Order: sequence, then C-alpha cells, then structure tokens
Amino acid sequence: MLTIKEILIPGYEKVIEGLDPARGLHCFIAIHNITLGPSLGGTRIHAYHTPEEALQDVLRLAKAMTYKSAVVEDGLGGGKSVIIADPHKDKTPELLHAFAEVVDSLKGMYIAAEDVGTNTDDMKLIRQRTPYVCALSTDKSSGDPSRFTAWGIYRGIQAVAKKLWGSPSLLNKTVAIQGLGNVGGKLANWLFWEGANLIVADIDAKLTHLPIHDFGAKLIPPEQFCQTECDILAPCALGGIFNAQSIPLLRCQAIAGGANNQLSDWEQGHLLLERNILYAPDYIINAGGIINAAGEFEPGGYNPKNVRSQVSLIYDHLLSIFDKAEVEHKPTNVVADEIAEYNLTNRIGKRSQPITFKK
Repeated sequence: MLTIKEILIPGYEKVIEGLDPARGLHCFIAIHNITLGPSLGGTRIHAYHTPEEALQDVLRLAKAMTYKSAVVEDGLGGGKSVIIADPHKDKTPELLHAFAEVVDSLKGMYIAAEDVGTNTDDMKLIRQRTPYVCALSTDKSSGDPSRFTAWGIYRGIQAVAKKLWGSPSLLNKTVAIQGLGNVGGKLANWLFWEGANLIVADIDAKLTHLPIHDFGAKLIPPEQFCQTECDILAPCALGGIFNAQSIPLLRCQAIAGGANNQLSDWEQGHLLLERNILYAPDYIINAGGIINAAGEFEPGGYNPKNVRSQVSLIYDHLLSIFDKAEVEHKPTNVVADEIAEYNLTNRIGKRSQPITFKK
C-alpha cells in the first residue's frame, strides 16, 4: 500500500515522503519554489544511510535547482526527488512505478528527470504511470542530458581560464577530475582534445582505464583529490567535499566541476575567497542538464542546436559572476545567489505559457 505524507518545511512550497514497502519504495520529493514555473529536477537513487540524510539532501538539491533555473532563466522552478535504494541492486520496475505514482500525485508541480542512479530507460518506466517526466529517449524528448551538462562544465572551465589567465585556452593546463561517469567521462574527452593535462580519480577502477589509456591521464586515489596539485579541480561525483578541513589542503587555482552542493555549507565560499581560489558556483556550471530538459517545453519543440547555444552561455554567466564578485569582493557563490534571488523577486524569466502534459 502506497502512503504519501506531507512534511512541512519552512521556505519550501511542498515536501512529501512516499512509502511502499511491498514495492521497495522510500522516497522524498521537495518542491522549493515555483515562482517562475513548475519545478523540474532529477530523480536520484542512492543508498542513503538514514531517511534524515536523504531528506537533507533533497532539500539542498531542490533549492539549488530553484537558483539554477532562476539564473539561466529557463522558465522553471526548483524541485528534486531522491529514492533510498541501491541503484545497482534495488532498482526494479515495481519500485519505479510506485515512485511514478508519488510524482503523479503532485499533478505537475514537479517534473522528474534523470540524475545519479537513474537513466533514460528509468524515465521511460516512470512515464508509464505519470506524464510528469522528461529526458526520455524518444524523438520528441531531450534524452540523456549528460552531454549538455558536460559541455556546460567545459564552457565553464573555459570561463575560469579566461578570468585567471586572460584566454579561454586550456592548452597545457592541468585539470583534476573526480568522477568519470556520464558527465566526467565526456568532460575528460573534451579537455584532452583541448590540450589539457588530466589527473583522474574514481571509486570505480573500471572507469579510469579509458582516460589513462586514451588520454594519458594520471591516476590518483579518490581520497587524495582535494590535495592534488593542479590548475583546476573539477569535482564531478557527489557533493560536500569542500569544507573547513579540506579547503586548507587545496593546491589549485580554481574549482570548476559538475557535482551538486560542492561546498559543505554556504560559508565555505568565504574560505575559498580568502585563499584566492576561484570557485565556479556548482549550480551555474552544471546547468546544462536542466537547460536541455527545458528545451522540451519550447513552443517549437525540442531543438538540440538551440539548447547547445543556451548551454554555451554558461561561459558568459560565469564571467559576469566572476567580475561582479571581484568588484564587490564577495565570494562567487554569494554573488550567484544574489542574482538568483533578484530574478525570483522580479519574476525575470517567468514562463509565459503553461506546460501541457498528455496522459
């Protein structure tokens, strides 16, 4: 029996918990803000240690989605969902169908997409029970967002290079990548052809073979990532790795990667500023995925060329943030938040036409 319980969280539009023990489901969906449009965010499947850990993660992720969409003006709000399960062992059609019923109960306030632990095949299963899903592998859908996420990170790294060294070129720059999955692997490929020197780390040794063999990358243990000497650190795994303990160990000039919630808390931006380490706010540099998904809802339908152009603007968004932060002597994450809050307050980028879904 599926049960859905609302959890009252100040500052959030709606937070619900879904339980269906018979089908193995325990999930949370958080809708942070729908001022600019319905909330859209990925569905993460992860073996959280406790429900409290899962709830805190979905709350952080949903708020980041609000700010991400507000800055890139894609006409969407911020939401996220997490399922407490091992994606390699526990993911079944029954679990995904149960989750879809939870999504459906929100009647379009939240639109699901793929994230860590899910893929386009999972979205197809979810779509069997609810229309409120995107990133499907169909001709009219946006499909796997990882190539656009990786392209946006690449453009963001170019912006970092422009700010630090006066040119977007990454020739002979050393970039350390943590996480070589769908996003990190694609990013490594583009950086190699740009002429960058690569350092790589991943808990899955199988994923490190290709960049070592094909790109001449140097392999390091994941636990040494934060203290690796390089020009740019590109975290593309799970978040929370930059904190009061790890930031003093950093030996890089910049941080620019795809992981969500890279800073353990908001104040860590000040520590990075004090150390003169340029930080590309995570929810800006990794916005390619949400821009790609939003492309499904354009009046003329999904057009990958238009999406590519929009994702490439991450370069400009970041340069504006870097320049404003320098002038005002503020952490870049603070400046990014201020821009997002201004857009929300003034309804800049608000969706003009509602999204319609076919059952």
